[in-house]
Amino acid sequence: MKNILIIDDEINICTLLSKFLSKHGFNVDTTMTGAAALKMMKEKSFDLVLCDYRLKDTDGAQLLQDIRQINPHTIVIIITGYTDVRVAVEMVKNGAYDYLSKPLYPDEILNLVHKAFAHKESEMERLAVQPVDAGSAPEARETLLSRNQQDKNDKYVYGESDGAKELIRQIKLVAPTDYSVIIFGETGTGKESVAHLIHHHSKRAEQPFVALDCGSLSKELAASELFGHEKGAFTGAINTKIGAFEQAQGGTLFLDEISNLSYDIQVAMLRVLQEKVIRRVGSLKEIPVDVRIIVASNEKLSESVQRGKFREDLFHRFNEFTIYIPPLRERSEDLPLFVTSFVKQVERELDKSCGKISSEVWKCFQQYNWPGNIRELKNVIRRACLLTPEMQEITMAALPLEMKEAFTQTAEEMPVSGELAIMANDNDLKTVALQAEYNKIINVLKEVKYNKTKAAQLLNIDRKTLYNKLRLLNINY
Repeated sequence: MKNILIIDDEINICTLLSKFLSKHGFNVDTTMTGAAALKMMKEKSFDLVLCDYRLKDTDGAQLLQDIRQINPHTIVIIITGYTDVRVAVEMVKNGAYDYLSKPLYPDEILNLVHKAFAHKESEMERLAVQPVDAGSAPEARETLLSRNQQDKNDKYVYGESDGAKELIRQIKLVAPTDYSVIIFGETGTGKESVAHLIHHHSKRAEQPFVALDCGSLSKELAASELFGHEKGAFTGAINTKIGAFEQAQGGTLFLDEISNLSYDIQVAMLRVLQEKVIRRVGSLKEIPVDVRIIVASNEKLSESVQRGKFREDLFHRFNEFTIYIPPLRERSEDLPLFVTSFVKQVERELDKSCGKISSEVWKCFQQYNWPGNIRELKNVIRRACLLTPEMQEITMAALPLEMKEAFTQTAEEMPVSGELAIMANDNDLKTVALQAEYNKIINVLKEVKYNKTKAAQLLNIDRKTLYNKLRLLNINY
């Protein structure tokens, strides 16, 4: 029986997880403080620790180090709130197995625990079959390095469409340089993956890659997250904090949703790029930084400049090279490659074999607009594989409701050409409503120069609804 320790200062979470995991065959202990947890670990061996990042007497980062000193083989999974996700990701890089975001879902926790134990067992088996000694087995070390290289390559799907080939060509061209890069693309197109690829193919590949979502930063926290702060710099600054620039020293800093930064932070960022030094909040000391900057946005930064939302001088600092990621609907040739890759990933996650995808589901995939792009496709595959019994065919029943509704629109509701076909008679209320919708959407699209994000905002609907209406009304822009 595996031993699990739960560390959380909320008694309800401790009780809930303890009962749930005990019911599934684990021996579970709980505690509400880091000090008590370390004492328990010195007295008893735990196979896995579920640890809240924020505790009353310590934080997850420090506790992770202490746990690894006591028992480096213990698996650590971090429990975190939404605002601490970036920190949790850093902890995964520093040795934690994975992290869970609140609110917690018991089935998700159980799945991750099983996955963690399976991963540990496979690692032990691999090491038992092929031990690596840095001094006496250079061939084994080369094999391990080769395997690690292959693991990196397996994370990416290189498409076969013209858009995908051009994207890869540009990545390989700009990667070896130290140019700042702007990545532009719709939500879910894989901007962070492209940033990772640029870093992977650069001369900084062995140095840190740090990602920061500027869209989740408040004006008050942005300076601290980017540049760090000194202990006592402001209320709540109980420890010195290393910012993203220092964390990425020598490597690459990826800033997602860059247009969300406040004007004050944009000014500070401009100075950092010009002087190549940062100053932590509450400090007068300047710290030199050597960091490559990659930024991303789902809207054109040049348009943000025109609206006065983004500084023009900062834009030109970033705009040494721009990469556009085409949406999934414009690269349908790559759809089978993504589906195959995601199915394999989900099979490893769920430790089950997924069946074949039915011809009807394939047809739905090909006709669907994919407003959430690659991220939406991956979630659809996860859902379908989870709902479908092992080795059985994946059918339409396993797809989300919005996909099934879009696919099952009757032929009478679908226009026959670029213009809306007037069916029945002009007095038919449904026909008149469809014609009015068609005209309104066309006019708004023309007004915003066919920018669908802006069109959805003006129409007061979300982008997914807009894409469904574009398909329904056969508007191809």
